Amino acid sequence: MKPTRIAAALLASGVFSVWGNAYAADKVDFGKHEYERKCAVCHGLEGRGNGAMATVLKTRASNLTYLSKNNNGVFPVKRVYEIIDGTEVLLAHGTREMPIWGTVYREEIGESQTHVYDEVAPAYVRAQILALIDYISRLQAK
Repeated sequence: MKPTRIAAALLASGVFSVWGNAYAADKVDFGKHEYERKCAVCHGLEGRGNGAMATVLKTRASNLTYLSKNNNGVFPVKRVYEIIDGTEVLLAHGTREMPIWGTVYREEIGESQTHVYDEVAPAYVRAQILALIDYISRLQAK
């Protein structure tokens, strides 16, 4: 296996981040880490839409704990993925205030790993988004 494919596999499994820091999968909740870094400022630490920036947004940040409840008890993985990635724009909200994290993740890997960008970037972006989705799915109201 080529070194870039090994790196892509490791990135996809969440073993290490774009910055090269080693993570032990059993000691770090990568999805929670990403959520706290990128999402909690608007959605709040518990995902209820009450983050520090919530009061200055034109459109209230979504309460992420009701995603399953509002979807007949099924967590909408595809829709959440597309919203985070930027594929789906929430037309009801007008212009998009939420950052398109897929673009941000592509930029992160592009800045630090330009020599392996084409092979690693897609896996890195998917791993980041899937880690976020995994964590958000665990925030769901019972």
